[in-house]
Amino acid sequence: MACLPYSVIAGVAKAYPYVTFQSVETHVWFTLTLKKNVVIYSNSIFYQLEKDICHQRALQFNRVDFFIPGVSVVGGFSICSSPGLLEREGILELAVKHTVHPPAYWIHTECTLGSEVALRVGGDFFFDPQPGDSPVKLVLIAGGVGINPLFSILLHIADLHGYQEGKGKGYKMGTVKLYYSAKNTSELLFKENILGLMNAFPGKITCRFHVTQQTSQICKELQPHVKEGRISEKDLEKHASKDTLWYICGPPPMIESISKLLSNIGVPRNCVFFEKWW
Repeated sequence: MACLPYSVIAGVAKAYPYVTFQSVETHVWFTLTLKKNVVIYSNSIFYQLEKDICHQRALQFNRVDFFIPGVSVVGGFSICSSPGLLEREGILELAVKHTVHPPAYWIHTECTLGSEVALRVGGDFFFDPQPGDSPVKLVLIAGGVGINPLFSILLHIADLHGYQEGKGKGYKMGTVKLYYSAKNTSELLFKENILGLMNAFPGKITCRFHVTQQTSQICKELQPHVKEGRISEKDLEKHASKDTLWYICGPPPMIESISKLLSNIGVPRNCVFFEKWW
């Protein structure tokens, strides 16, 4: 397969009835099948995997480890699709950036029709409220490719809103604010999808994009939602409350910086969840 900046790939998984998808020790073999090549975002591949069997809840894991035949290094990638997509259609999606890291490099340059990898699922960076739980507000803070698991949470929240509005029951979600920082707007993954969620759930899902090295003009559609500069304590303090949960994902220095800001404004440590993606 040619090395494209960003492609859509689909795969069919051969799973077994006794597989438990909540267990970090689970291994499932997937046969990946190329769907079509579509350039979506620069420098990353959009991966779609489909499995035949899923008897367990899909909400309680957020990462997959890739075991690639012939590649000694194990790849760890965060799921970027809604858990509901896996439960409804048996599909999970990954966004993998093109780097020299052997698993990512293999995905971009060597993965072909019929390629097989083993997956191990796990992780504890997820949001899985139950219908009787008290409503909470969420603040999601993403840096770079760290958007992947937070976008998954955002899609799950949209599912919760949709179910509650359509059925009049289920978990009643509070408001959600996404802060998403990248070098420039071209590196903001899923930005069109995020704008779509904001339009679909006005006032319930909002987002502020932060860019730190923007040199080109920002498109009109994004302008109202973009702020130049890093995410600051002033940005975050307005959301501090006893019923707010904070989810952070990005490079370690960014997580440490944001954690310090949250500590400064008095956010309890047990209300902060984070995942470092490298």
